[in-house]
Amino acid sequence: MSKKKICVVVNSLGKGGAERSSALLSIMLDGLGYDVHIVSVLKDVDYQYAGKLLNLGELKEQDNSIKGRINRFLVFKKYIKKQQFDFVIDNRVRQSIVTEFLTRVMLYRKTKIIYVVRSRNLASYFTESVFFGEKIFREAYAYVGVSEEIKNEIISVYKFSNVVKINNPVEIDTNTVSAHEIIDFEDDYVLFYGRLKDKVKNISLLIDAYKMSVLPKNNIKLLILGSGEDLEMLKLKANTDMVVFKPFTSNPFPYVKHAKFCCLTSRFEGFPRVLIESLSIGTPVISVKCSGAGEIVINEFNGLLVENNNKKILSEAMDRFVLNKDLYEKCKQNSINSIKHLSLLSLADKWDNLLKNTND
Repeated sequence: MSKKKICVVVNSLGKGGAERSSALLSIMLDGLGYDVHIVSVLKDVDYQYAGKLLNLGELKEQDNSIKGRINRFLVFKKYIKKQQFDFVIDNRVRQSIVTEFLTRVMLYRKTKIIYVVRSRNLASYFTESVFFGEKIFREAYAYVGVSEEIKNEIISVYKFSNVVKINNPVEIDTNTVSAHEIIDFEDDYVLFYGRLKDKVKNISLLIDAYKMSVLPKNNIKLLILGSGEDLEMLKLKANTDMVVFKPFTSNPFPYVKHAKFCCLTSRFEGFPRVLIESLSIGTPVISVKCSGAGEIVINEFNGLLVENNNKKILSEAMDRFVLNKDLYEKCKQNSINSIKHLSLLSLADKWDNLLKNTND
């Protein structure tokens, strides 16, 4: 019996939590025995993946004219026709009505499609128009929301019936091994890591709360690990050597391992990798309430979950983790066990069940 062929479509395989989750999806499916192919819109590849890669981003760098875009579209169309995939799992952001209409009717017309939604900001995945989004994306095989909130939101807004929740996975054992590498940072610190895009990640809130907290007086620095469009703005806002910036790395785990705790202050999320990766290494977390965070952080058990966009309350949470040793140690000890249900093996079974529930 031949393997079922799966095409995982991604924006890229680099520099982001959604991208890392898509790479892990390919590894899960490969481990389940599927014939995995990946089609990447952009060139970046920072994360380990499994399967055969068609990197359209390399063609984009050679020619991004209108002619080049049409050529990439035709290359993709020819690839889908040749491979005759059993499923296409589309992980891209999908904002353009025109692009998504053409993709649906010309590329995906005869294929079972699974649309993955990795953010509560549904307009990024179903276009800005609810009306056109419902028309373009209806009749898919399934819609996968990576958190319960996202799943419920899709059902509420678009009235799709075949919506399921499958969380983002985490490599518990691998993270633990790679976390033991030596880092070039000797001071005590708390950590933010991710894309430096303030309108999404709200790192300004984190910097303000840190400055208000007792951490600077206790010689605990704030380490911001990542790259992005708002780097210089955030450096100006920080304006102190107690806030340290380091560039993106595809292996942040040693920094996570040595941090006192990790922080998440996003305005909206999907199912935040920062939280599950930190906990998988034994590092407790402080997170604001945003999509997915409440499914990961059990307040005062593996971390602290606080009101969003309130720098005073966030700073008080930071103070608690520094001044209340018993609370901190309790959360640290509970970290790893609290997310074992999110292992690759556990969530691979959910993907396998979804792909096998075929109504031919």
